[in-house]
Amino acid sequence: MAAPIYLDHASAAPLRDEVREAIAPWAGERFGHPGARGHPIGWAAEAAIEAARAQVADLLGAEPPEIVFTSGGTEADNLAVLGAAGARVGQPRHVIASAVEGLPVLDAVKRLAREGVETTLLPVDRDGLVAADALAAALRDDTVLVAIQAASSEIGTVQDVATLGALCRERGALLHVDATAAAPWMRLALADAPIDLLSITGETLGAPGGIGALYVRRSRPRVRLLPQLVGGAQEGGRRPGFANVLGAVGLGAACAAVDAHGEVDARTARDRRDALHETIRSRVTDVALVGHASARLPNHLALEVRGVEGESLLVGAPQVAMATGSACSSATLETSHVLAAIGLDRARASTVVRLTTGAETTADEIARAADVLVEAVARLRSFGATSGGA
Repeated sequence: MAAPIYLDHASAAPLRDEVREAIAPWAGERFGHPGARGHPIGWAAEAAIEAARAQVADLLGAEPPEIVFTSGGTEADNLAVLGAAGARVGQPRHVIASAVEGLPVLDAVKRLAREGVETTLLPVDRDGLVAADALAAALRDDTVLVAIQAASSEIGTVQDVATLGALCRERGALLHVDATAAAPWMRLALADAPIDLLSITGETLGAPGGIGALYVRRSRPRVRLLPQLVGGAQEGGRRPGFANVLGAVGLGAACAAVDAHGEVDARTARDRRDALHETIRSRVTDVALVGHASARLPNHLALEVRGVEGESLLVGAPQVAMATGSACSSATLETSHVLAAIGLDRARASTVVRLTTGAETTADEIARAADVLVEAVARLRSFGATSGGA
């Protein structure tokens, strides 16, 4: 069987050519501990880490010391949420998160609640947007952290982080932004943005899995975090352990590539996404867009295919690699908390599929994928593969 047409970039992007070239020496003859400062092999590893840190900072519009390498987006989110709350232990603490945050953030907030921290989940509208007045009403004098994602990996909706962050800044609350879905497609310019903590992950940027980074603002305000792991003082004392040199080099190279031609990549991905959407919409009845129509990631298409189980469509169209939920929750068959938050009941949520393009997605692949999906939907509907909310 030929390789499927890949339309699941929200889960992971293919390894970039620039990344392959950058990491090749570190997968071969180069090695070394960046903390081993007594010999040239250690110096080379440390230099590679710091060069990669600068590349990540350049993409984000930050300073290199503000970048903390992690094992991925999940650890970065955990360090941000638990670390910011932990730095204020012994004081009144209130934490806010949107109801559509990813599980790494929501599970961290639940842990804080079990530990006695007061928490608030912000509702969203049917497009997945957080209303500024809802955040303003939820903010309190003791709110230490607000977690609002830049964009949803599941429905593609882009939040108005600038407006929401300004509200947080006025009330003295830190703002954490999960940008794991947004970083390949959106310019963030953190130096001038009201964002204090921000997470990215390698796999969505075209870097190896198992590497991520957390931006931690160092001035106006200076953000303090309680480390969540112990055993060393690496990464400015915020995250211990032997540095993943190969991963950091790969993440740095991916960030440099996005910095160089991300705008062109985004236009290409949007063109492919729009062509796929238009073809499906013109040839398939009872299909509805999920998420905001315009405030949306350029590569993202989430569709409610009424009358067809999403899981059945995945099985019935193996020629197309797609998904039925977010990257963090697609391994389960439970109703998506994101789809529930925007008002979809279990039956409707079960019909949602996610198709996400990339810069390398071709027009021919889009045409073939559309044909496969149109045929599969017609076949499944004729067989009665309807959603029953099971």
